[in-house]
Amino acid sequence: MGSVTVAHLGKAYKQYPRRWGRLVEWLWPAGGKRHQLHWVLQDINFTIQPGEAVGIVGINGAGKSTLLKMLTGTLRPTTGSVQMTGKVAAMLELGMGFHPDFTGRQNAIMAGQLLGLSTVELDGLMPDIIDFAEIGDYIDQPVRVYSSGMQMRLAFSVASVRRPDVLIVDEALSVGDAYFQHKSFERIRSYRRQGTTLLLVSHDKQAIQSICDRALLLNGGALAMEGDPESVMDYYNALLADHQNQTVSRTLTEDGKTQTRSGTGEAVVVSIVLLDHHGTMLEVVDVGQWVRLQVDVDVKAHLPRLVFGYAIKDRLGQVIYGTNTDLKEQPLCDVEAGCRYRFEVDFPANLGPGSYSVVTALTSSDTHLVNNYEWRDLALIFTVVNKDKPFFEGTCWIESTISIEQL
Repeated sequence: MGSVTVAHLGKAYKQYPRRWGRLVEWLWPAGGKRHQLHWVLQDINFTIQPGEAVGIVGINGAGKSTLLKMLTGTLRPTTGSVQMTGKVAAMLELGMGFHPDFTGRQNAIMAGQLLGLSTVELDGLMPDIIDFAEIGDYIDQPVRVYSSGMQMRLAFSVASVRRPDVLIVDEALSVGDAYFQHKSFERIRSYRRQGTTLLLVSHDKQAIQSICDRALLLNGGALAMEGDPESVMDYYNALLADHQNQTVSRTLTEDGKTQTRSGTGEAVVVSIVLLDHHGTMLEVVDVGQWVRLQVDVDVKAHLPRLVFGYAIKDRLGQVIYGTNTDLKEQPLCDVEAGCRYRFEVDFPANLGPGSYSVVTALTSSDTHLVNNYEWRDLALIFTVVNKDKPFFEGTCWIESTISIEQL
């Protein structure tokens, strides 16, 4: 079992205002420093316990790649320390270093040796590598004839052929086609079940929320947030639109979850309820029951265009369904300040038993990245129970019939 401990970790690069500053500083050290430090990461602290899965997210330039390089030992930190126990494997730039004139088998052997495997071990593991990569006779063809997907298949197969104590993955779940993505995803999950400590860096919200126990958000070279994956990804989603002079706030709900709200405030949700066909408010819904989501919105400023959107998330924070009035071709145009609008969404709750939440969005288009008036996670929480349907698995109720015919 492996663990990771990062204490006061920081990385800075020297910046010289003049062209010859570095040379002058080197030749004449008594003349004082000629540089300034540019901090890419500063004072990063976290611990990953044995068997825990932690995701790291952040916008481009937040410092994720720099952190990974220091964790894997390819970059020396300016301050702080990294301590890891157990055997460590890293899947960073898959296929990097493959020689185009060597065969896939030869490249697999060289890549395996870089991971610390001996030639004897690789001979024994080669059938498993070839079988998982599924590239057939191409294994003995030069890599230059491979497609990029085939190279990544082989690289992933080599990198993951042995279960490590600590596995560091950087966007490697996007390898190959959809089939191989599922296959590689399942291998990482199986390693998790066997006790591997996982550090996953990804922009894939579903991957972070379905695999990880905890998530870390890097922003501007600092650790901006640490918590459950749903709360961290909600806050990350808000930061993606943080160029519109908007505010981002987090509040703790009664059930201990962190609700994230962001936006300019030019339009806000003032009421949101779930109703049955009698107009009675609901907190518990039966599988398949007809319900109405009723949302009242106050407009605070003149808006050329107003779009209302909503989404339903499961307990892990993964979106079950979402849409908006732009996609439905029902946007509001030239909306005056001081108006109040009521949006009513009628639908059958064809959901599996469990806890669900509603996200609301007020924007000018089909995305909050252009004009985010208000984005509210955990705007409403409700529970679905199965009162009279046959038992079924999953998050969706898809009524079906099964016919049987002897042939």
